[in-house]
Amino acid sequence: MKQILCVLGLLLAPLLGAAQGVDFIYPKDGDTVEPTFWAKFSVSGLELAPATEVRPGTGHHHLFINAVDIEENVVIPFDNQHKHYGKGQSEAEIFLQPGKYKLTLQFGDSVHRSYGAAFKKTISINVVGKP
Repeated sequence: MKQILCVLGLLLAPLLGAAQGVDFIYPKDGDTVEPTFWAKFSVSGLELAPATEVRPGTGHHHLFINAVDIEENVVIPFDNQHKHYGKGQSEAEIFLQPGKYKLTLQFGDSVHRSYGAAFKKTISINVVGKP
């Protein structure tokens, strides 16, 4: 009976407006971290996949560091402010100098086009300590 209820819950969740988007598992908004830390990400409503997998409904994470938002269907730049996790990673070791940062997690498709505001989350963190 429990298995049937779990399956029904999974099937009904999209119909009931279950949350979709991306989120930071770590760090959280307002956290203070060391200059080197492991960031962990999640996504719901789309499937996490390497950039080499070109299928509808899939994508991978991008981390923006003190960068402006990228509109839906616009290609995310490849530079120091835009980290690409095209192997399908859901966590990454991050190195930042001490200071205050705005981090934006943006999900993008196989050709690095932004999925837009529905798959974006921005937090602020404070980095302290010696790099």
